Amino acid sequence: MSRLARPRLTSPLSLSIYFAIFVGLPTVAMADELDTGDTAWILASTALVLFMTLPGLALFYGGLVRTKNVLSVLMQCLALTALMTVLWLDLGYTLAFGTEGMVAGEVNLHSFLGSLDKMFLSGVGTESMSGTIPEILFFIFQCTFAVITPALMVGAFAERMKFSAVLIFSSLWLFVVYVPICHMTWGGDGGLFWDWGAIDLAGGIVVHITAGVSALVAAIVIGPRKGYPDTPMPPHNLTMCVTGTGMLWVGWYGFNGGSGLAANGAAAMSISVTHISASTAALTWMFIEWFKHGKPSVLGIATGAIAGLAAVTPAAGVIGPMGGFSIGLASGVICFLASTALKSKMGYDDSLDVFGVHGVGGFVGTVLAGVFGATALGGLGLDRSIGEQVGVQLAAGLLTAAWAAIAGFALLKITDAIVGLRVDEESESTGLDISEHEERGYNL
Repeated sequence: MSRLARPRLTSPLSLSIYFAIFVGLPTVAMADELDTGDTAWILASTALVLFMTLPGLALFYGGLVRTKNVLSVLMQCLALTALMTVLWLDLGYTLAFGTEGMVAGEVNLHSFLGSLDKMFLSGVGTESMSGTIPEILFFIFQCTFAVITPALMVGAFAERMKFSAVLIFSSLWLFVVYVPICHMTWGGDGGLFWDWGAIDLAGGIVVHITAGVSALVAAIVIGPRKGYPDTPMPPHNLTMCVTGTGMLWVGWYGFNGGSGLAANGAAAMSISVTHISASTAALTWMFIEWFKHGKPSVLGIATGAIAGLAAVTPAAGVIGPMGGFSIGLASGVICFLASTALKSKMGYDDSLDVFGVHGVGGFVGTVLAGVFGATALGGLGLDRSIGEQVGVQLAAGLLTAAWAAIAGFALLKITDAIVGLRVDEESESTGLDISEHEERGYNL
C-alpha cells in the first residue's frame, strides 16, 4: 500500500493542501487500498446474495412442488448452502481465483483452472486485499454465488432424486463445471473467456447457462416424474412461491449491483437495469398468458420476473435503461416459449423450468450484452464492434453449454453408480418428505 508524505506546513498554500488532502476532502482509494464505501456495499451485497438462496430460492421452489415434497426442496437448498460453503473453502476458491501461473494471452492449464496457493484460504487474512475490498470479503461474496448455482438445479429434478445423490452430484459438479467456467470468465488475465473479452457481469455464463444446461441433462437422464405429463401437478402454495420471488428480486440487487465490487454509479445503473428487466419480463409473460388463456396467472408473472432477472445478469454492467427494457422483453417472450412450447414438444420433465428460465434466459442475456452494450443503443460502450462482441458472447456461451452438458451427463452417471439417482416408485408416491427425511412439511 502506497503512503502519502505529509507536506511541510511552511506557507498558507501548503497549509491549505494539508487540510484538503488529510482533513477536509475525501480521497479516492487506489487499487489494493481499502475503500470503506466499497467494503460496506459488498458486505451488504453478500448478505443479499445469500438471501437469494436462503430463504428466497428455497421458498420459490418449495411453493412450486406438491405438498408431499415441500420439505425435501427446502432441505436440499439448506444442505447445499452448507456443503458448497465448505467445498468453496477447501478447494473451490483457490481453483477459481488462484492466479499463480496465469499469463495474459497464453493458453495453458491455468487458462481453465486456478492455482492451489489459496487452499483453506492460505495467506488470506484481514489485511490482504482484492482491489479496494478485503480479500476475505471477496471470498465470501463469491461463495454465495457458488452456493446458489448448484441449488438452482434442484428445480429440474425435484420430487424424484435421492437426497444423497443431490449432494454427491452437486459436489462433483461444483468442481468439474462451475469452478472452471468461473475461473475462465472471472479469474482475470490469463483466463480463457477473460482474455477473449467475454462480458458476464454476474453469471449469465458462470451461473445460469451452467446450471440451466446441466439441469436439463439431469431431468432427461433421471426421467419424468411418475404420472407426468398426464397427471396434473399444480404448485401446492403459490403464496410461498410469490414470497420467494420477491426475495429473489430484492436479493438480485446484490447479485448484479455488487458484482462490480464498488459502490458507485455503475452499481446504481446495474441495479436500475436489473429492476427494469425484471419488471418488463414479468409483464411480458403475464400479457402473453392473458392473451393465450384468457386470464393472467400469478405463477406466470412470478416466473417472468425470474426470467428477466436471469437474462439481465450478464449484461447489467454494460447496458443502459433501454437495454434493460429490451432484454426484459426478449427474455419474457423467449423464456415463455422455452418453458411451454419447447418443453411440451421435447417431452422432458424439467419440473420447475430451470432450463427454460435460467439456461435460456442466461444465454439470451449473454448474447444481447454484446448488442445493447453499444453506446449507439444506450449502452456504456464496447471494446469492439457489435458483430465481433456478439461472436465472442456466442462462443463463450456455446462452449459453456457444451461443457455443462457433457460433464453433467458424466457426473450423473458416476453418481448413479455410487448411490443411484432416483428414489424407488413407492418412495416417490409417498413423497420425499417422508421417504427421505421422515418428516412432514405440514401437520394436517
